Amino acid sequence: MTAPRWIADPLLQVDRLTMRFGGLVAVNNVSFAAGRGDITALIGPNGAGKTTLFNCLTGFYKPTVGRIAFSRGGLDVERIEALTATSAKYSSAKNAQDMGEGIYLLERMADHEIAKKARVARTFQNIRLFPGMSALENLIVAQHVALARASGLSVFGLLGLPSWRRAERDAVALAEKWLARIGLRHRANDPAGALPYGDQRRLEIARAMCSGPALLCLDEPAAGLNANESAGLASLLRDIRDEGETSILLIEHDMSVVMAISDHLVVLDYGQKIADGAPAEVRENPAVIAAYLGVEDAEVDAVESDILAGDPR
Repeated sequence: MTAPRWIADPLLQVDRLTMRFGGLVAVNNVSFAAGRGDITALIGPNGAGKTTLFNCLTGFYKPTVGRIAFSRGGLDVERIEALTATSAKYSSAKNAQDMGEGIYLLERMADHEIAKKARVARTFQNIRLFPGMSALENLIVAQHVALARASGLSVFGLLGLPSWRRAERDAVALAEKWLARIGLRHRANDPAGALPYGDQRRLEIARAMCSGPALLCLDEPAAGLNANESAGLASLLRDIRDEGETSILLIEHDMSVVMAISDHLVVLDYGQKIADGAPAEVRENPAVIAAYLGVEDAEVDAVESDILAGDPR
């Protein structure tokens, strides 16, 4: 039997991650992997610690304990452990960002370094577009790293050198390509804040994709969408995955979207991982069913017995 990608070819490995806020433990000793080329969904009831974990992955929080290893090329966990155990240079924050061989320890990096060097992009639960800028401009802004490099810190741009003009044309072309993909080419010059809510959601994903991410992290992308918009979102995310250049990690409460597109589910409850596996497997897990029904831990065995007996409660 072939091992699933999150075991055979991980892109991201979270190991014993814990995040404390004073006496509150928001994430407690969580470990999981995300496979290269997979859509991995992080799910669980409200307050389960999903967004806190996301904030640790993307550099907004520094975890209290744990390691977050990421590689665009190949993630050899044993190699990482050997390097961190035997080489003193990886103990300093300055040198620990890039361990060589395209391996990054995200817990030791600032958020902008995670985005730029590791190429991890993120959207937020609350839309964070630039509402006064046009849809096209929002997508061009996402390419600021490449444009800044091409401008020679503005000098080449001021002089109008060919390399700058070429980079500018490429940025506009990529922005127009993504506007066409999300069905907003005709709204290119409209202020982003004037677009319908569902269009803004898709525009935010397109903006993240314009940065060329290896991993796209989406925080509740289907929130507030109607059924047709959710179906369109699911199709867009499947297309991104199938193109093979970007893996996806998402938090989502819409189970119709999660089950339609996910290759791998990780379930949190009260900051702890309670399930990890393929959607069909996780869907039947008694602990997951109990968590979503609000059943106390002591009643999980009773819920499992009822399920086996054909009583869904």
